[in-house]
Amino acid sequence: MFTGIIEEVGRVRERTAGGLVITAQRTLEGMKLGDSMAVNGVCLTITRLEPDAFAVDVVPETFRRSNLGALNPGDPVNLERPLSPTDRLGGHIVQGHVEGVGQVLAMTPEGNAVNMRFAVSRRLLRYIVAKGFIALDGISLTVVDADDQGFSVTVIPFTREHTNLGARRVGDPVNLETDIIARYVERLQQLPPEP
Repeated sequence: MFTGIIEEVGRVRERTAGGLVITAQRTLEGMKLGDSMAVNGVCLTITRLEPDAFAVDVVPETFRRSNLGALNPGDPVNLERPLSPTDRLGGHIVQGHVEGVGQVLAMTPEGNAVNMRFAVSRRLLRYIVAKGFIALDGISLTVVDADDQGFSVTVIPFTREHTNLGARRVGDPVNLETDIIARYVERLQQLPPEP
């Protein structure tokens, strides 16, 4: 489990058909083989550790549902270690289970912030509400507004400078994870009551 508070922006060193090698520094502290790491919001298992990098396996389903397959050497990726029971929950509950990919539609400066608008499938839009949580490439953000076409968030300077959102441009893909509570509520409503 994660919080959506990005600890470091790493860089893709290598991408293969079955995985990634990512350079990092701070997020490697205390990590060991088999630990989880959120990479652009995708929970992955560390399969190899080096002094300044780690490797993860990426299965075809993850490549299909996320933007990890579009990464190239040198691309920035958001990194977050898993939540410890004694940590503060500064963002929101993020599982690292990306549901799909959205696309940056617009980036509009507003004061010292940037309002970013995203296109997303109708399948996911049902779980996105104004002032609700959304994880974009693993970043915990508050939804400003949502309609039938997409949604928007406002990104403060700190977030742009300390995540890969500062490098995003119109047309770029972003990983999306909606609020798990909304998905559970929908499922509970769909199930018939037990006899």
